[in-house]
Amino acid sequence: MTLEEYIEDLKDKRIAVVGVGVSNLPLLRLLAEKGCDVTACDKSSAEGLGSVYDELAALGVKFVLGSHYIDRMDYDVVFRTPGLHPDKLKGAVRPDTVVTSEMEAFFAVCPCRIIAITGSDGKTTTSTLIAKLLAEEGYTVHLGGNIGKPLLCESAAFRPEDVAVLELSSFQLHSMRCRPDVAVITNLSPNHLDVHPSFEDYANAKKNIFLLQGRDCRLVLNLDNAYTAACAAEAVSEVIWFSRERIPERGYSYHDEAIYRGEERFLEGRDILIPGMHNVENYMAAFAATDGLVSAETCRKIATTFGGVAHRIELVRTLHGVRYYNDSIASSPTRTIAGLRSFDQKLILIAGGHDKLVPFDQLAEEIVQRVKALFLVGETAEKIRDAVRAAPGYDAAALPITVLDDFKETVLAASACAGEGDVVILSPACSSFDRFKNFAERGNTFRKIVEELP
Repeated sequence: MTLEEYIEDLKDKRIAVVGVGVSNLPLLRLLAEKGCDVTACDKSSAEGLGSVYDELAALGVKFVLGSHYIDRMDYDVVFRTPGLHPDKLKGAVRPDTVVTSEMEAFFAVCPCRIIAITGSDGKTTTSTLIAKLLAEEGYTVHLGGNIGKPLLCESAAFRPEDVAVLELSSFQLHSMRCRPDVAVITNLSPNHLDVHPSFEDYANAKKNIFLLQGRDCRLVLNLDNAYTAACAAEAVSEVIWFSRERIPERGYSYHDEAIYRGEERFLEGRDILIPGMHNVENYMAAFAATDGLVSAETCRKIATTFGGVAHRIELVRTLHGVRYYNDSIASSPTRTIAGLRSFDQKLILIAGGHDKLVPFDQLAEEIVQRVKALFLVGETAEKIRDAVRAAPGYDAAALPITVLDDFKETVLAASACAGEGDVVILSPACSSFDRFKNFAERGNTFRKIVEELP
C-alpha cells in the first residue's frame, strides 16, 4: 500500500489524532491538506498550542482540548500519541474504532527495508551506528522513529533500495502491529514504570517489535540479558546473538579484547573510539543488524572515527585538569551504571531527576564502588541518597553526598569539589521531566553551565 492509497482509504472516516506533538504534527497537516475529517485532541488549551493552533485551524482541523480531551472518542480511526498508554483509551473509543499511530501507519506504507531497534538502554547509539554503517556503505538511509524526525509524510519519496532505520520506544510499540525486516533488542531492564503498570507490560510492549516477523526476517538479541535471551523462544525469525560473556553459535562476541564474528577476529576493542563496554555491545548489535549489508572495512572505519552521540558520555570540556562529561541520556539506573563502568577511576557524579518508580539498589552498590563524591538534585535526590547509605560498604567519610535544590547550584558545587585529574559526569539515572522538557534540554543546560565556568 502506498501513502496515497492509505490516505485515500481514510477520506470517508472520522479521524482523531491524540497529541499535538512532534510526531503527530506532520500527520495532522497531511490529513487536513488531503481533505480528511480530522480532529486534534490534546490536553493543552488553544493558547497553550499557540501558533500551531492557528495553523491547523486554518487547514480545517477541528479541536477537542483540555483535561477531558479523551473522555469520549466517537471516531472511526484514532491515531495515538506514543506517550499515551493504550489502556487510557479503553472505554473512551467505540468497539469498532481502529486505534493506530503515525509509526504503525509508516510500517504499512514504507516501500523499503526496515531495521527497527528497541531496548531499555543503548537504542539511540545503536540506531545511529546502524544508520552510519549503511550510509558509509552507500545506502540512502532514513533515520526516524524515536530519534530524528517522523517519516510517514516523507515515505512517498522513498525508493525500494533505501533503508529505514527506526528507534522505537516501548510507548510507540505498545499495541503496535509491525514487521521490520530486522529487529534489534539491545537489552531489557525495569524502566518507565511511572507509565507502564508493570515490568511485564513494559517488556511485552518491547516484544511487539518481532512477534509478527516471518522466517525471512532477522532478530538480533543480547545473549547476556535474561529477558532478551528468553525472547528467542517466541521468535519465528532468524536469531543472531551478540554477547560479552559467551560465544554464541551464530553472531558476535567479545573476548581477548576484540569483537569476533563467529570465529573471525573482526575488530580490536582498542579501535573503538567511544568509551565503555556498553558501546562494545552497541557495536556488536549494529554489526549483527547490518550483517550481509555492510563490509568489514566499513565497520572498522566507523568504529575508529565515530565520536559518539550528543548527551551520551559526551566530553564537554577539560578545565584545570578536570574533565566534564555530559551523559544526560542516562535516564535509568542501568544506563548510569554503564557510564560509571566506562572509566577506570572514581568519579564525581551528578544524578537525580524525575521518579520513574524504579529501584536504585543496584546503582547504589555501583556508586559506593565507583564514585568519590555524589551530588543529587531533583525528585529522586533523597531516594538515591537513602539507597546509597543503605548499600554494603558505604562509608560517609569516603563518599560524601550533597543534596541540593537547584540544578545549576549542583553543577557548580560538583565543579568546586573537583581537582586536577578528576572526572565530573552528569549521569542522572532518571528522566528529566521534573525540571526539563527532555534529556537534551537537561544536557544542553549542563553543557552551558560547564562552558561558562571561569
